Amino acid sequence: MSKLVPFHETLDLTLCGSMGRVHRLCREVVTVAVEPLGLTQSRWIALVHINMLKEGVTQQALAHSLGIEMPSLTRTLKQLEELTLITRQVDKHDKRSKKIYFTEQGRNILKAVEAQITDIKNQLYNGLNDEQLDVMAHGLIKMEDNAKNYIKYHSSNKVNNDT
Repeated sequence: MSKLVPFHETLDLTLCGSMGRVHRLCREVVTVAVEPLGLTQSRWIALVHINMLKEGVTQQALAHSLGIEMPSLTRTLKQLEELTLITRQVDKHDKRSKKIYFTEQGRNILKAVEAQITDIKNQLYNGLNDEQLDVMAHGLIKMEDNAKNYIKYHSSNKVNNDT
């Protein structure tokens, strides 16, 4: 009697590879949709993360959230300032740190981006019910936790083995 291979093992790419491909496609879809607003991928993603982290977020915290280096973020933030979508202000408690705030125009653009994302999500989720989406969401959260735990465990073991 042969053992049935789980569907996720029949994908051309691994499950993780497929998730990466879908993630890139989703970002590209949003980028195409918001291009008329004058936003590149790095700009709209930065705006969404500033909103998610709340205004007054530091540049360092935003860079960490985005998983990018400060020079790349600084370039994007300078562009967003030139478009008068954000302002950066020196932190009153830590003069080395800058906090990020939306301008009124930035809030309006963010609303347009969020509307586009809502429309795109509805299109991308077409044919999937809430139960299927919830199972996917829980699975992704679990995989993310497992990955973080793996990195944490192996990073600490590497340090211990190097000493």
